[in-house]
Amino acid sequence: MAKKKVKKTVKAKKTSSKKGSKDSGIKTAREKMIGQHIGYRYDVNLLPDYKRLTPFLKKYIEHMGWDDLNWLEDVHMGYENGKPAVFDRNINGWVTTPKNMKLPKDQQDRDMIARELLVKFQMSPNHPLVVLKKAYQKFD
Repeated sequence: MAKKKVKKTVKAKKTSSKKGSKDSGIKTAREKMIGQHIGYRYDVNLLPDYKRLTPFLKKYIEHMGWDDLNWLEDVHMGYENGKPAVFDRNINGWVTTPKNMKLPKDQQDRDMIARELLVKFQMSPNHPLVVLKKAYQKFD
């Protein structure tokens, strides 16, 4: 008995007709508003480990009356011209670590040092914004 030939049909995959399908993975309203993913939602390594807070940062947070690092959470140790540094958005530039400073191997610990370095630099009388304030303030 001869076998019957069965004709197979292949269904075409549906393609999304939406424009901007590259953003289809964006889930939250905030992500949709800014048009990008919020990194720490997917990578827990980007969240600071509060057990690693430096003594200075603990005191700073207590003094400010905060429960967490808030604006410092996205501050990380980077490199500028091969030297460890932290980026200061206020001056749009890098703040390098002192030459004799030994950095720990753990990224979380380096990030805590970067946060401390940034806060201390921004509070320093040598910060460029302090000089601008002195030059342009209207009243003493």
